[in-house]
Parts: sequence; structure tokens; C-alpha cells
Amino acid sequence: MKVLACDGIHEDGLALFRDAGWDVAISDPIKDPDALALALADCDAVLVRSSTRITPECLQDAARLKVIGRAGAGVDTIDVEAATARGIAVMNAPDGNTLAAAEHAISLLFALARHIPKADAGMKAGGWPKAGLTGFELEGKKLGVIGLGRIGGTVARKALGIGMDVAAFDPFLPASVAGKGSVPLKTLDELLAWADVVTLHIPRTKETTNLLSEERMRSMKRGAYVINAARGGLVDESALLQLLDEGHLAGAALDTFTTEPLPADSPLRAHANLILTPHLGASTGEAQQAVSTILARQVIDFVATGAVAGCVNLPPLTAEAAREVGPWMPLMTSLGRLAARLIPAPTRLDVTYAGRTDSLDTRPLTRLLVASLLGTHSGRVTPVNALAEAASRGLVVAETVGGDGDGFDRLLKLRVSDGIRSREIEATLHRGPRVVRMDGVEIEFDPQAHVLLLRNEDRPGMVGAVGSQLGALGINIVNFALGAAGDGQARAAITVDRAVDDAQLQALRVMPGVLSLAQV
Repeated sequence: MKVLACDGIHEDGLALFRDAGWDVAISDPIKDPDALALALADCDAVLVRSSTRITPECLQDAARLKVIGRAGAGVDTIDVEAATARGIAVMNAPDGNTLAAAEHAISLLFALARHIPKADAGMKAGGWPKAGLTGFELEGKKLGVIGLGRIGGTVARKALGIGMDVAAFDPFLPASVAGKGSVPLKTLDELLAWADVVTLHIPRTKETTNLLSEERMRSMKRGAYVINAARGGLVDESALLQLLDEGHLAGAALDTFTTEPLPADSPLRAHANLILTPHLGASTGEAQQAVSTILARQVIDFVATGAVAGCVNLPPLTAEAAREVGPWMPLMTSLGRLAARLIPAPTRLDVTYAGRTDSLDTRPLTRLLVASLLGTHSGRVTPVNALAEAASRGLVVAETVGGDGDGFDRLLKLRVSDGIRSREIEATLHRGPRVVRMDGVEIEFDPQAHVLLLRNEDRPGMVGAVGSQLGALGINIVNFALGAAGDGQARAAITVDRAVDDAQLQALRVMPGVLSLAQV
């Protein structure tokens, strides 16, 4: 396995990859999409921070790439939709830099309140810049927190600790949460009209881009302040400059910008009432160490065991749950291939997990089954994009959990249909992975082995004739499972020691009494 680490990933995380036997390649930020595409061609994982952008073009030839890891919280520099379409997991490590980001927002709050940058610059220029730098006390002031997640919640807690009056708006929290926490929730309009200082702690999405528009910032108190240490683009920067020039806003502090790095000629740089820092929210030694090790463990576990943590395009799966579903995974892959052999162009797949299923997380299993079913046709299909691929190809996937296991601890039932024909498969892990019934006929075989599925006339001598023909072709029979369908026909699953070539299959198909023969 090979991982490419861009943008200065902390060595502690890279050491975990080396300890796990990975090949680690280290690079400075790669800004050229063509150069990044070339670098990713032989990688299984790539780690980035905020400088290297993962675009659709970068992923075109990344046939081996399984994971994109963001050593931090936001994934706005990664085209998650393009990664998902190619079956690539996207992971982040949002918990590792929570404290660092929150403390940076608080430091900007203090810097605004006491004019610290201006005072420092004036002193270093040889002056004594006391006049005009009268600040304000934070105790008793109203802080409006937009986004009450990990970072916003930490900022709120620290602000309460210094005596501020805190309220919040969170576009991602349901209204039912209001009043249940220590921080009261307001609507955005109410919060902006109420606050002396507004600080943002939300991701940048289509809905949150320019959340603080000119109109919304005009609705704030005259003399209020804005802090953005979350993501660039949440604040309309042109409108912010205009409102600062008019004196409607007294000041602002920005750690993130719509364009990063901030252009040298940006008018933001020259404004006296703006405090600017170069995206330092997560830039502490402790935070960088934490996010690198958290991310490394997530990526290594995902590739090694299927455990999913910190993934933005896959449902979470703990290491314990991964161990529980792990034995089922090879069976799901085999059953997907078998189902595709039986119904080459399915339009509906019904999956039932019967028996004792209370502790079984079925989500990754269904995704893996669908990926195997579709992956036999064309394109790259993985559990990451399996359900989206199914929808795009017109395959309806329905899942049921519970019901009678028919004497088995756990029984997996599949029904796959193309609208004209349907086939049913039942399988279990009891005494090893095996199919126990097909189309209602009891017939046992290991779907991971070389298997010939035979449908023949139910008459004497068929087993011997087929066995003799296989012997004549030099093919050894490992197991011959036979079941009567009750309609004058029989079903057989013949496990053989090697793959059977097309000429040999044809020789079997033309035998008297053979109605159909397929190789799994």
C-alpha cells in the first residue's frame, strides 16, 4: 500500500503508516492538477490539508486510490461528489483540531476588543500608540455563535467562562433542540440583531456561502464585530469592506478567505479595522499531531478491516462492528458475482437478513453486495458509490432486517429480478460460507469456489453422465450437490477443482438432458 502525504502532514501520523507496512511518499502542496493526477496514479491513499485541492481531473487515472484523507475538519478543498462517483472514500479528522480552532477564535475576539495588532505594530514602529486604541471589555457583551458543533460549542463554553452572554444559531440543528442546552438558540435574524460580536463555526456549503451577506450584516447592531475562523466564503468580503468603510461594523477578524492564499493585492489587507491571520485555526503542534494520527488510524483500519470512522461519504462502522461483519464480506462479494451471472441486467434486488440480526450492521454488507453485483459489468464500483451507481442504472435495492432464519442463526436471502425473470439465493455462514438454497431448491455449495450450476432433466443416469463427461475433459469433481425442483427438472451445483474453459462448457451443454449450464 502507498500513501501520498501533501501539505506538511505531521510525522507521527506518517510513522503509523510505516509501522503498518505502507510506503509513504511526502510532497509539498501540489497545485498543478496534471502533476497531482500523475502523483496519484500509483497511490492507495492521499492525505492533504488546505493547500492541495482534489479535483475531478486529478482522479481520472487514480485507479488504485481508495481513500482521500483531510488532516483537519473541512473537506471543501476535496470534490467529494467526484470522489464518491469513483468509489473513493473521503475522510477527515474533525475532532483533532477542535481546541486549536476554538482558541484561535477566542484569541481573535480578544485582539478585536483590545486592538492588539495595531498596538503591536505602532510600538514596533517606534511610537507609543495609546491614543485611539481604547478597547472594550468582553464580560457582559453578547456573543452570537453561528454553528454550535464541536468548535462552536467549545467557543461558546469558553466565552461563557469569561462572562459573556452567549446565544447561537445552527442551521444543522433541529428546532426541537432549542432550549435544551446551556446556550439558547435563536433564529439567524434574531441572533444578528442581538449580538455585539458574531463568530462563525459552520462548514461552507451551497447554502452557507455568503451567509453573512450585505443585507444580513446591515441587520447587525451598528458598531458590532464579525469573526470568521471557520471557512472562507461564509462572509461576503466586498460587502464586509463596504460596511466597515461606512462605520456600520466596527471591525472584523478573518482567518479564512474566499481565495486562499489571500492575493497580495486584496483590498482586505489594507483595511485598518480588519485583523487578518493566514488560516491559523488548526496550526498548533498539538492539533497537527492529533489530526495526523487520528487520520492515519482511520485510513489504515479502513483498508485493513473495513472499519469506517470520520468518513463523509460512507456510514460509520466501528472496529468492533467491522469485526462482526468481516466474515460476511467475502460471501457478499461472491453472492454479488453469482447474482450477476444469474440475472445479467437486474432491475431489482431484495436483500433480507433473517435470524439473529440485532448486532449486525447490514449497511456495509448491502453496499458490498451491490458493488459486486454491478462491478462485473463496467466501471469502478465500490461500497462508496454502489448505491448511487445502482440508482443511476435503474436498479432498485430493498433491504429487510429480521424474520425467520429457517433453522439458521443468520440467513441471507437474495431475490434478483430483471422484470421478466427472478432468481432466489439463500446463504449462511453456518459451517462456512455457503449457499443453502436456490430458487427454493435445497442445494449447498461454496460460492467462492469454482462452481457449475446445472439445470437438467430429472431422470436416471444424469449424474453419472455429467460426471463421466467432466472426467473425460480432465476436470476433477470436488463436490456434487443435487436437488429436485419438483417440476421434472433437477438443479445441481458441481464444485470443480479449476475453471472450465468455453469449449469444455459447450461440450457439457450439448449433452442429452442438460437444459442449462453456467459457470460461477
